[in-house]
Amino acid sequence: MNAIAALSPAATVARTDRDILAETPLAGRKVLIIVENLPVPFDRRVWLEATTLRKAGAEVSVICPMAKGYEARHEVIDGIHVYRHPLPAEGRGPIGYLTEYGAALFWETVLAFKVLRERGFDVIHACNPPDLIFLVALLFKPFGKRFVFDHHDINPELYEAKFGRRDLFWRLMVLLERLTFAVADVSIATNHSYRDIALERGGMRPDNVFVVRSGPDLGKIKPVAPHARWKNGRQHLVGYVGVMGAQEGIDLLLEAASDIVVRQGRTDIQFCIAGSGPELDQLRARVVALGLSDFVTMPGRISDADLFEMLSTADVCVNPDRVNPMNDKSTMNKILEYMAFGKPIVQFEVTEGRYSAGEASLYARPNDPADMARQILTLLADPALCVRMGRLGRERVEERFSWSHQVRPLVAAYQRALSRA
Repeated sequence: MNAIAALSPAATVARTDRDILAETPLAGRKVLIIVENLPVPFDRRVWLEATTLRKAGAEVSVICPMAKGYEARHEVIDGIHVYRHPLPAEGRGPIGYLTEYGAALFWETVLAFKVLRERGFDVIHACNPPDLIFLVALLFKPFGKRFVFDHHDINPELYEAKFGRRDLFWRLMVLLERLTFAVADVSIATNHSYRDIALERGGMRPDNVFVVRSGPDLGKIKPVAPHARWKNGRQHLVGYVGVMGAQEGIDLLLEAASDIVVRQGRTDIQFCIAGSGPELDQLRARVVALGLSDFVTMPGRISDADLFEMLSTADVCVNPDRVNPMNDKSTMNKILEYMAFGKPIVQFEVTEGRYSAGEASLYARPNDPADMARQILTLLADPALCVRMGRLGRERVEERFSWSHQVRPLVAAYQRALSRA
């Protein structure tokens, strides 16, 4: 815990942002946020945006999918009206994606009219993926409603990362992205790489693009007392939290774990790989095939309480995202969360990963499990280095990347969108 003891650098910025919200610059405005990827409040970024907009004076409604633990069709949480709709299982292949996205568009449209009738809205704030929600916004733009595009994923690169090809569907992704930017009054980018895409590929004007990072809320994401249960009786714990998908590189992390446990014979290191996704069952089977069942725990999606405890217990945290155009340009939430917990990181060399973590991380050669294993062991052998890197990461979040630093550009993006009405 020494690495995260000092919390002072963010205090001045946080006071400034509280002052901005206290002025309620969006008073009298009504916002409808549409997100298809995850339910709220589980989607931390979207929920932070929603609660921040409400604190700025706006009346906020959210449309999102239902999921386990989030089954209520309508509820009010912290003054925000949340409307949820059913969604088919995650699509696999063209027919699966067509079914999933078609159902989502249907419900988003129905619920948007319901919100308009019951509560009204001035702005539709669409969070991708997919780049289809602009079709809902198009129905309301003739009536003076503003469209804010919140660019979470670069879908052409995501498609290429998943399927390894540029075909008709890839070209369709490029077209849908271009149309989304064309309809948007304002675009919100999660980092400067995404901002460049909005300007170059999306053709947006620089004064209509705002960088709002997915920074952790340090008032809610806090280290807790570590618990030995996560280590399974071993000396060290290597932690991961994130999506279990093909592009996340969990298979590479398992190869690194195999190198450490099987090839090098280390029996003092436990791996906890938490999260859910379409590849979870296959990855669990891979753990068994590699003979790692006693050394790798894959609990699936876990509660915030368990997540905070696991990360607080971990000695090292890892990000095995494959090096490809998608991951190179994307800021991964888990990196900033690891830094918020004061943990040293090992990841492959990617542009935005290095920009976020700086000296709080060691960088393995691209997509090289053996080198990832080497970097993990380097950290576990040097507790003093771990403490120093963890402290640097925590300070970096406090001074540059926490949610308190995102309030100003988020409010500015809305003021710009509304000024264009």
